[in-house]
Amino acid sequence: MTTKLDKVLYTAEAHTVGGRDGAGKSSDGAIDVQLSSPGSGKPGTNPEQLFAVGYAACFIGAMKAVGPKISVKVPDDVAIDSSVSLGPINEGKAYGIAVKLAITLPGLDDAQKKLLVETAHQVCPYSNATRGNIDVELSIV
Repeated sequence: MTTKLDKVLYTAEAHTVGGRDGAGKSSDGAIDVQLSSPGSGKPGTNPEQLFAVGYAACFIGAMKAVGPKISVKVPDDVAIDSSVSLGPINEGKAYGIAVKLAITLPGLDDAQKKLLVETAHQVCPYSNATRGNIDVELSIV
């Protein structure tokens, strides 16, 4: 099922050349990165690292958005350690990714943490984009 936006709130634009061994730059110049393949030892980042940072930042934003609605204050020192794994799928016929988010919410009790993470997972754009497509593991640490 394709999800259609009710309204466009923001559009990010970027120009990328060379694939995993190239470079990418956002239209506003805020991001200007050299890219390299994982494990190549070459300077630069890779798409999996960018996805890991993006998903974690988006998930924290989702927690901050839903927190007031469920009467849970998101701690100022909230943190997520994220990992994005790359590997073969379909008996090596294609490649896929898997995500793990280890979420730290100091000062909240277990029930608050669980409610906040579960609610954020339902509204986070990255969670909605990946749901049913890739393995996403959420853990509260």
